[in-house]
Amino acid sequence: MPIERIDTLVIGGGQAGLVMSYRLKQRGIMHLVLERARIAERWRSERWDGLKFQFPNWSVQLPDFAFPHSDPDAFATSGEIVTFIDAFAEFIAPPIRCGVEVTRLKRGNAGFIAECTDGTIEASNVVIATGPYQQPLVPDLLRDHPAFQVHASAYRNPGQLPPGAVLVVGGGASGAQIADELHRAGRRVFLSIGQHTRMPRRYRGQDLTWWFGALRLFDMTAEQRGPIRVNPSITGAYGGYTIDFRRFAADGITLLGRVLAARDGVLEIAPGLAESLATGDAYYAGFLDMLDAHVEQHGLHLPADPAVRNVLADPPSVTEPVRRLDLGKEDIHAVVWATGYSVDFSWIDLPVRDHSGEPVHRGGVSEVPGLYFLGLPYLSKLYSAFLSGVGDDAAVLADHIAARR
Repeated sequence: MPIERIDTLVIGGGQAGLVMSYRLKQRGIMHLVLERARIAERWRSERWDGLKFQFPNWSVQLPDFAFPHSDPDAFATSGEIVTFIDAFAEFIAPPIRCGVEVTRLKRGNAGFIAECTDGTIEASNVVIATGPYQQPLVPDLLRDHPAFQVHASAYRNPGQLPPGAVLVVGGGASGAQIADELHRAGRRVFLSIGQHTRMPRRYRGQDLTWWFGALRLFDMTAEQRGPIRVNPSITGAYGGYTIDFRRFAADGITLLGRVLAARDGVLEIAPGLAESLATGDAYYAGFLDMLDAHVEQHGLHLPADPAVRNVLADPPSVTEPVRRLDLGKEDIHAVVWATGYSVDFSWIDLPVRDHSGEPVHRGGVSEVPGLYFLGLPYLSKLYSAFLSGVGDDAAVLADHIAARR
């Protein structure tokens, strides 16, 4: 089979790959986008039914393409985001092939060789836009236990799980939303949390997204973000509200510390749940102080909001923490692992990964001339992996590619 040749190859047909295509088109650069499945596949098949986007409708956009909505302050469903990305693809008409997976990327005589499921492509430039959520992380703790187990990426709805109580492991945005959904569906829920950051959904009449824009926090670089590297627990579900794990407990969810080990269906729970909540509270209070300082410094007329600082009393699951959890005795027949993801760039046969497998780059530009990354968290700034931020990085990479020509 003859080798196909193209100037620039974009690998990945999600939001990052499509935006990259748009920026390349604007500069007249011939290119091809390859997508292993369908456009925005992870939005289609790796999100649960009740998921709500974490950013209000008014803030959702792609380059030259705003999100259509009837309520600016509402939060979109995953299906609405898919429809939006599909509409953007129709708007830009990218040269894309779906159902084609790149199994290996290596050096070629004129740049790079991409070995694909339907042939081989040679390209002078390659942009890897496969996203940060590639490999679901599931601990091996309950490998031989008969409980139904599912990662958050494969969770769909409460009806998917067998009857009985549910253990949700992970207190990030996904774990918190799923635990709340299961509780509202009448399930008895145990929620295991560790270090986390709390932020207000709204404060002084403005959404958290507005505050991030006002304080230019979306422009924060990886070097500026500080020692806390966990994503905040925020939600757009049920109209959007501030996640407070003490409120979860008051409503009936049993809080647990981190899961350390498991044997014969009995989990060992780490101490320190109270300390984790206190750390989250301290971060939350400090963040509110920063917002108040901004209001005072700029003379903004925003109403005071003292109720947001109220702290509930520690629930029994905190004052008398569970240290051993017997799944059988607690009638727990399902476990949802909201334990995050890792990247998988093992198919890249080039020296662009560090010892942990993470790509090495500066603003998306790798040390291998002509090889780029797009759509990763903190690629250049905080908003690099967001729908509204990927366009800026794509423009920089497109200019870099144009300059190479």
